[in-house]
Amino acid sequence: MIKNILQGFKAYAQSLGLISKLKLWKYFFVPILISIIIASIIGFSAYGLSDNVGTYISKIWRWEWGKQTFTSISTFMGAVSIIIIGLILYKHIVMALSAPFMSPVSEKIEAHLSEASLTGIHQHRKTNFSEQLLRGIRINIRNLGKELLFTLPLLMLSFIPVINIVSTVLLFLVQAYYAGFGNMDYTLERHFNYKDSLRFVNQHKGLAIGNGIVFMLFLLIPVLGIILVLPFSVTAATIKTVEVIKDKSIDNS
Repeated sequence: MIKNILQGFKAYAQSLGLISKLKLWKYFFVPILISIIIASIIGFSAYGLSDNVGTYISKIWRWEWGKQTFTSISTFMGAVSIIIIGLILYKHIVMALSAPFMSPVSEKIEAHLSEASLTGIHQHRKTNFSEQLLRGIRINIRNLGKELLFTLPLLMLSFIPVINIVSTVLLFLVQAYYAGFGNMDYTLERHFNYKDSLRFVNQHKGLAIGNGIVFMLFLLIPVLGIILVLPFSVTAATIKTVEVIKDKSIDNS
């Protein structure tokens, strides 16, 4: 697992050079625009809702003593909860809507890597724009449901001192895993059906987590992060996913 996580990290080192070499920046214009629009909508919504959530939580405290302190803590925790849920929604909405634009980019990268290694990999499934969009929506709705299932209990635990340290780490890793999952699927959709793709990522969780950790760290960079996150993360995910598929193909031959 740790080795695969590190492999997911290392793929980012090749991303910039590969994007420039293959002249891929023009293909990222629409996904970057989608990313900026969705991030803006969710960001403004989160800003407006954080106080309301904090006020609602503070009503739990019925006593006058410590009321102000509890309200301040509730407002802060409400803002954190909204930000976390906002990041989850941002991630899956952007990935789903970007699928028809990212899949061709992933295919170009794969074609280059296959040619460079002089080793082909098994026959691609042929998909069109609408099929890629529907696949992206299906995968991300599934992942959104799963991620929320893990995230909501962890958010509740984040209110408990000491335990909140562990829950925060787990929250980050859960978000990273599903981010990496989405990035890998732009390549997987050409090779596997829905169920086989789920099985592939389940067998290579470390690659998904490694890719997703850097994805999440990109989002911590103001403005520039939401512009660069998709180009770099999708390129890195494609590099490692193609490598694993190729190795499996050779082993099975």
